[in-house]
Amino acid sequence: MPSDVAPLSQRTPQVGVGELLEGLTPSFRFSQVSFDSYIPDPDHPSQAEAVEALRAFATTVGRRRGGGLLSRLVGRGRSGAPARRAAGIYLDGGFGVGKTHLLASLYHAVEGPKAFGTFVEYTNLVGALSFRRTVDVLSDYALVCIDEFELDDPGDTVLMSRLMRELADAGVKLAATSNTLPGSLGEGRFAAADFQREIQVLADQFTTVRVDGEDYRHRGLPQAPDPLPADQVEEFAAREFAGSRIAVDDFAALAEHLTVVHPSRYRQLVADVDVLVLRDVETIESQALALRFVVLADRLYDQDVRIVASGKPFDALFTEEMMSGGYMKKYHRTVSRLTALARAGQMGEQAL
Repeated sequence: MPSDVAPLSQRTPQVGVGELLEGLTPSFRFSQVSFDSYIPDPDHPSQAEAVEALRAFATTVGRRRGGGLLSRLVGRGRSGAPARRAAGIYLDGGFGVGKTHLLASLYHAVEGPKAFGTFVEYTNLVGALSFRRTVDVLSDYALVCIDEFELDDPGDTVLMSRLMRELADAGVKLAATSNTLPGSLGEGRFAAADFQREIQVLADQFTTVRVDGEDYRHRGLPQAPDPLPADQVEEFAAREFAGSRIAVDDFAALAEHLTVVHPSRYRQLVADVDVLVLRDVETIESQALALRFVVLADRLYDQDVRIVASGKPFDALFTEEMMSGGYMKKYHRTVSRLTALARAGQMGEQAL
């Protein structure tokens, strides 16, 4: 079956500075979300509390000083005394509890110049513009949202610590999501103890809001479908998704291609694809490739790209060591998201 669009492994997207800045908006999946469309789990009150905290935070955007309601909700220390007022709000919680939905809702709720991007998109913006120019550009924004905030190496730690501090000093409101508390960023990935000053400076820019809960993509739902036979995946996709834009890739070829395309370009890599057919999925043995595949999975999920696959099931995509190591939270999120997309592709379910 000929593919409707070029395989991902044959695409080499080029992204200019203008496109990087224009792309700092919520993805297709989160383009219409709001606080009202977020459904808190009644078994986890912190979800409703997070919505209230973000609504309050939204009223402070565009003002140089934060409002009192947010401070009353989340701005007190353990002793009950008012904590130092931070420039930002930081959603900490496991994967699948709706943090990105909440962050995008905040973005949509405020007026003025604003930016929404993943951690890797901001680090790439610095690479494209230079640090000083990035600070100058983003200092004109009322709000900067950083999704999937993680520190994977010392360079990122120093860079983001400086960037967050300078934006906060310029009066920019900051909002971030992560699976890790600010003060624990980098643990298990590099010698984070050697960079505690930078990590603490970064953490000081935020008030942390905990979002507890179960992965909503798997609440009460069946397990992921078994992969299809290799000789049936293309025919299945053509039959079930007639008229859709289908890209067909051999997993090995795509994996090799990811090593030469910068992760900041993965959004463009999956553009104009409705369905991805992956032939002969294998367990990833390389940590570097695994981390790149994490970014690809996030961009596929953002664009609601359904997946039809053969080979290994997605819960075997990463080795056992990876699933229990320093990046385990990222890998668990990736398995969760790919499972949702596979359900959508092979079982006709909505990819929540």
